[in-house]
Amino acid sequence: MLTHNELLTALPDCLDSAELPAHFGQKISGKVRDIYLYDDHRILITTDRISAFDRVLGLVPYKGQVLNQLSAWWFEQTSDIARNHVIAVPDPNVTIAAEAQPLPLEIVVRGYITGVTTTSLWYLYKNGDRQPYGIALPEGLQKNDPLPQPIITPTTKALSGHDEIITVDAIVASGLVSAEMWSEISATALAVFKRGQEVAARGGLILVDTKYEMGLIDGQLTLIDEVHTPDSSRYWLADSYDERRQPVNFSKEFMRKWYADQGYRGEGEPPVMPDDLRAQIAARYIATYEKLTGSDFVPGIQPAQTRIAQALQQAAF
Repeated sequence: MLTHNELLTALPDCLDSAELPAHFGQKISGKVRDIYLYDDHRILITTDRISAFDRVLGLVPYKGQVLNQLSAWWFEQTSDIARNHVIAVPDPNVTIAAEAQPLPLEIVVRGYITGVTTTSLWYLYKNGDRQPYGIALPEGLQKNDPLPQPIITPTTKALSGHDEIITVDAIVASGLVSAEMWSEISATALAVFKRGQEVAARGGLILVDTKYEMGLIDGQLTLIDEVHTPDSSRYWLADSYDERRQPVNFSKEFMRKWYADQGYRGEGEPPVMPDDLRAQIAARYIATYEKLTGSDFVPGIQPAQTRIAQALQQAAF
C-alpha cells in the first residue's frame, strides 16, 4: 500500500488525457475514459479524471490504473454469468474491447438504502417517496439500512445529459428494450451483483450498490464499460458497519460526501478539490483493489502517457 506522502508525490503525474498517434483514429472523450475506435475494436484508456454530479471534478493519482485493472479482474470473476466485451488488456490503463451496440440504460442495482445525490434511493425516500423508481419500499427504513432484497433502479440519459429516473414499465412502454430483453437484463444484473457481494465479503467489504452498462454484440447481451469499480460501485468496510449505520466508505461516495459537506450537490461552480483529499481518495481506491483481488497494487511506470502509447504500438489487434 502506498503511503499518503507517496500519493501526494504522485499528483503531478496524474493522467489527464491520453493522446495516440493519428492512425488510431479520432479520440472520443468521456468523463473518465478516452476512447479510440480502431477497426472493429474500441480502445478504452482510463485516465485519472474523477467525476461526480455529472461533471469532472479533478485528478486522482493511479485512479485510472485501479479502475482498468480492477474492472478487468471483475470481468474474469463474472465471465461464467455474463458475456463481456474485453479482448485484451495491453497496459495497466488500457482495455481493448469489442465494439458493442450500447443499450440506452444504466442498470443500477441496490442492496442498501443510501446516497446523497438527487437520484439516490435515500434522498428520494427521506423526502417522502415510498415508491421510488416504481418500487414499493416499507416504512421505517433508516439511512444505510439493508433492503429486503436487492432491487434494480434504472436510469436513462435525458436531453440534458443528466441521469433521469425511469421505471421498468416506462422502459418497456417506450420501446427502449423489449419485455423479454429486460427480463434477461435484470436476471443478469442481479446474478452479477450477487457474485459481487459474495466476493466483496471475502475481502472484508460490503458491495452496497453498483451500476452496470450493457450492450449487444452479435445480438447477445454483453457487459460493457466497467464492473464493480469504486467509480461504478459503492463499497463499505464490513467491520465498520454496525447498529450506528455509519460505515466507512471505500468508494467515490467518500468524495461525494466531502462535496455535499461543502454545500455542493451539482449546481454552480464546484469547490476545488484539495491535494490532501485527492491523495485520500487514491488511498481508498487502491485499498479497495487490494482487498478485493487479494493482490498488492503495483503502480505502472510513469509518465503513463508514454507507456500507453508504446504498449498500443506493440499490441496485436
